[in-house]
Amino acid sequence: MKAILQTESEAKTVAMLRAIAHPARFRIVKLLAARASCVCGDLVLELPLAQSTVSEHVKVLKDAGIIRGTIAGPNTCYCLEPAALAWLQREFGELRSACCRG
Repeated sequence: MKAILQTESEAKTVAMLRAIAHPARFRIVKLLAARASCVCGDLVLELPLAQSTVSEHVKVLKDAGIIRGTIAGPNTCYCLEPAALAWLQREFGELRSACCRG
């Protein structure tokens, strides 16, 4: 099987899309987007998942650069990473522009 060679930009975009593609992680992203501030611990209350499962999904999103965490006392607060959202917006904007040219 032939491997698809990716640019660094393509690899970054694919990693972000893979992270968001899971239903629980997509829901976490939507929950964070719906709030104007960082979220501490509330994610577990919003999802029908165990704390450990939510933590694992948060880690995947964090590793992909979609969210960031800041320590606030005994808690870690999470919010969306604006640079990641801007990156995806540019990537999809380029696709949309290319699609609509012809």
